[in-house]
Amino acid sequence: MGTLHYGASRTSIRIDDRVLAHLQAVITAKLRRGEGFLVQWERPPESGSGRGAVWVHPNCDLIYDYDGGREPSLDHEELDRMMSAASGSRGLRINADHSSRDISVAEKRRPSAVA
Repeated sequence: MGTLHYGASRTSIRIDDRVLAHLQAVITAKLRRGEGFLVQWERPPESGSGRGAVWVHPNCDLIYDYDGGREPSLDHEELDRMMSAASGSRGLRINADHSSRDISVAEKRRPSAVA
């Protein structure tokens, strides 16, 4: 499981390393074009279920943190599907449809330093 850290608040989104590698490729391609888009994910039951979303744009801070030591191979058909979804009005939804492997995506927000 890797982690995508998003924004100045460093919201942490836990994602399978293989899915995170695909997401990184999609985000890189979209941001190189100056295109923002929505990324949505489902929270697993152990994290309270529900879903989360972030707007990815050229000025947002992103950190990709992989737990595994090997770089996952990328499936070009999967990348095409993800790019198409990211370009649509509903954005890219990370769920079991985007990977042949079981995905576990969880969101956790770091506590604010301001009380």
